[in-house]
Amino acid sequence: MRALVIFFCAAAAIGIGMVRKIDQSTGQPGQSSAMVTPLAAASTPQQTSSGYRTVTLQRDRRGHFQVEARVEGRPVEFMVDTGASMIALRETAAARLGIHPSARDYTVRTQTANGLGKAARVQLNRVEVNGITVRDVEAFVVPDEQLSVNLLGMSFLSRVKWTHDRGRLVLEQ
Repeated sequence: MRALVIFFCAAAAIGIGMVRKIDQSTGQPGQSSAMVTPLAAASTPQQTSSGYRTVTLQRDRRGHFQVEARVEGRPVEFMVDTGASMIALRETAAARLGIHPSARDYTVRTQTANGLGKAARVQLNRVEVNGITVRDVEAFVVPDEQLSVNLLGMSFLSRVKWTHDRGRLVLEQ
């Protein structure tokens, strides 16, 4: 368990560092990584002849995959992060879903580029991306100041088939 928390923290720190580096390399002063870029264009879910559902996401101008998912039936914007071990929800997004961890629920220690922090472990009943649905998904709720965007991490991605090729992320179930 401790190794999982350490892995999550390291992955989050690396991801935040990469976002900041990309922001700096695009030469756009005044824009911080806390800004959510427009959602990547997602194709209409396609049913393949083998019966699988496929969704294709296009990277945004910064090279990230942004997607609007439905969590518990409600829309939530995410950045896809294969380096995050879990879905990570900012407190404001969790609150919109009716998830309100108490102060004593924040027992998972985290370390990001913003420093040390704590997260609350939660269980999501259903997470859906354009028709691809995963049930009973573990996630973390983190204070808003610790994370600039919600992350769609491996607790979702490991339960679907996904491939990355030439600026496209293809999810299949």
